[in-house]
Amino acid sequence: MSKTIKGKVFVLDDNIDTDQIIPAEYLTLVPSKPDEYEKLGSYAMIGLPDRYDRFIAEGQSKTVYSIIVAGENFGCGSSREHAPIALGAAGLDAVVAQSYARIFFRNCTATGELYPWESVERLVDVFKTGEEATIDFDNNVIINETTGKTFELQSLGDVRPVIDAGGLFAYARQTGMIPTRV
Repeated sequence: MSKTIKGKVFVLDDNIDTDQIIPAEYLTLVPSKPDEYEKLGSYAMIGLPDRYDRFIAEGQSKTVYSIIVAGENFGCGSSREHAPIALGAAGLDAVVAQSYARIFFRNCTATGELYPWESVERLVDVFKTGEEATIDFDNNVIINETTGKTFELQSLGDVRPVIDAGGLFAYARQTGMIPTRV
């Protein structure tokens, strides 16, 4: 099935950890409660150092960015599932990183919140926050619409249908691995 993600890019460096994505003080929010899910999203990336632009504008609860472009070891730190959930709740669709902490990558898949693309080359040096980009799922590329340059991405492989379904349990129900809820 053909799919693309289009939107503004938010660029980050290496070693963005889960405390920067969603600080521990917000982990009391329960993502299965709709109002707390929304609140969790409003705190996404609030732990970033001041050298970065704001991920969510003052007074807003959603981000204007669809894609994060990051360096190495994105999502390092704790194993909290709240990290990809907060980003998804904020309105983010995908992260394109040079590499991931494996637990963050797995949590993206399990929760179905974000597509965790891995870049073939370092992209934080060729994208700028606010530029427009398109991720083409069929061709495994990200296109910087501002510069017109195209960059290869690693295939999502077996992760894609799980995220497309909305996470691990939704995928298991969809494929008959576990019974559908009544």
